[in-house]
Formats: sequence, C-alpha cells, structure tokens
Amino acid sequence: MSKFLKVSCLVVLIGLVIAGSCGTGVLIGAALRTGPLEGIGKDAVAVVYVEGAIQSGQDGGIFGASGAAYSDTIIRWLRRAQDDRSVKAVVLRVDSPGGGITPSDEIRNQVAKLAKTKSVVASFGAVAASGGYYVSAPAEKVYANETSITGSIGAISIVPNVQGLLEKLGIETYIFKSGPQKDETTGLRPLTEADRKILQGMIDDAYERFVQVVSEGRGMNADAVRRVADGRIYTGKQAKALGLVDEIGDLPEAIQGAAQLGGIKGEPRVIRFRAGGVFSGASSALLGWLGLPAAPPLPGRSQSAFSLHYLFLVP
Repeated sequence: MSKFLKVSCLVVLIGLVIAGSCGTGVLIGAALRTGPLEGIGKDAVAVVYVEGAIQSGQDGGIFGASGAAYSDTIIRWLRRAQDDRSVKAVVLRVDSPGGGITPSDEIRNQVAKLAKTKSVVASFGAVAASGGYYVSAPAEKVYANETSITGSIGAISIVPNVQGLLEKLGIETYIFKSGPQKDETTGLRPLTEADRKILQGMIDDAYERFVQVVSEGRGMNADAVRRVADGRIYTGKQAKALGLVDEIGDLPEAIQGAAQLGGIKGEPRVIRFRAGGVFSGASSALLGWLGLPAAPPLPGRSQSAFSLHYLFLVP
C-alpha cells in the first residue's frame, strides 16, 4: 500500500470517528434537553431559559455560549412552546440582571400572550432583577431561592461627560447639529436643564411602565408597587414577604408546580429551550425538539449612544 493511500485511509477513518462522536454527542445533548427518547408525545413542561443581560436580536450560533438573553430567540422559543400541543405548562427560568427596556418588554409581552393559553411559572436563579423580574411578572406563580437577588424595579441610563478628559488630552470636537438637543447624549458637553428634563421624562415613562407591568402581573395596587419599587434589590425571602414572589423553591419545584397547574399527572417530560452550544441546549427544531439556535447577529451592529435599561448594575 502506498504512503498516499495509507494517509488517505487514516484521514477517512479519523473523519468517521469524529462524525460518530458528534452524532452520539448530539443525541446525548438532545436527551439532556428533552428527556428520554421514549418520552416523546408525553405531556411536557417546557423550560425557557433567560440567562444573561437582555438584548435585542438572536443568539450567536450553535457552537458557543452567547452570554446574553436575546429577545428574538427567547420569543421564538416561547412561541414554539405555545404551539406544541404536548406542552401543558411553561417555566421561565430567569438568571438575568435585566437589560434594554424594549427587548425586556418584547419578551414580557410574549410571556403575557402565552399565559392566556397555558400555565406559566417563573423560576429565579441567582439573579432575577430589574428586567429579569419584568419579564417574569405575567407568570401565574413565581418561585425563588431564598438567596436569589431580585427586585431592582426601575429604569436607568448613564450619560458620561468626557469633555474635561478630551480637553486634558488636547482634543477638540466640532459638532454640527440640526437642533439644540441633537447632541445631548454625546457626552461631549455638560447637560443643560432642558436636556435633563427630557431625559428624566423618558426614565419616568419607563418607570411607570414597569410599575404597570408589575401591578397587572402580580395583582397589586400601583401605589403598593411603588412602595417597593425604589430601585433596591431584595433576597428571594424578602421578595416573598413583599408579595413579589409566591414560593421559595428551586427549578425542580417550579417544574413540579407548573406540571400541577398544567394538569399533568405523574412525572412530566421536560423540554428545555436554552441558548449556547449543542451541549448546553438551545431547544428548538432540529428535528422538532432538538432545535439549534438561529444565525448569529449581523456583524458591526451599531449601539445607540443613549439607551434606557431595566438593569441591576454591579461594580
């Protein structure tokens, strides 16, 4: 046998081994996400994960964790859970400090639509604060660990002023604008009183929307919400005492609670919708219940100089 032929055979053999390993890994990953293959068709609880900062767009692909909760992806999962007749209840598993107000509101709106047709339960991980709480508000029941960090109800935005730094560096800027407020969020000049009034008005509107969402979702009077919505954080135990959380429990308890609300008898099949690589579980469609994440966001997507956030900030 020639050396070339030997090398070719070795390459083919290695390829077959890798392909077989990948195929086995996909099946293992699918089993971890959706339960045993023989469970297909059994009544199920879908677990939709909201992990990381909430952002607009879709997650970053199948071979790497995105590190963020992308609204388009989560909304797609919620719709799939809603359309799946075998899914009798949904757990929104939240481990997020929140994020942009618009993607948070988009996810919340889809959760509210889902809650009209199926039982929805929220389960808080280490952090479910600000926008993380916001998206959970429509849930029929909220579970949290005693030590979960939640609350932080409110809106925030930061406009840095770098004018003094630029002057020290000897950098001059020239701004050509069509109106007096067009450059108010550039950070290249101090904010005027008119600027502050405009921006604070936007924050106030976002805050009132947050209060409304919590009031509707939790069945609380708006004034009662405002009393606990000064931006502070709470432990899960404190949040339960304030009426922001219903039960102290972890994800298994939330799944069992959702199964009961959905009328499932016995142990439910669990379908997991989670972003990241093949083995971390973005449950969507490969095949109906395996589902790979969608295409990554377009490169070079610009970010606004000013944005509003439902976000719990840590140093």
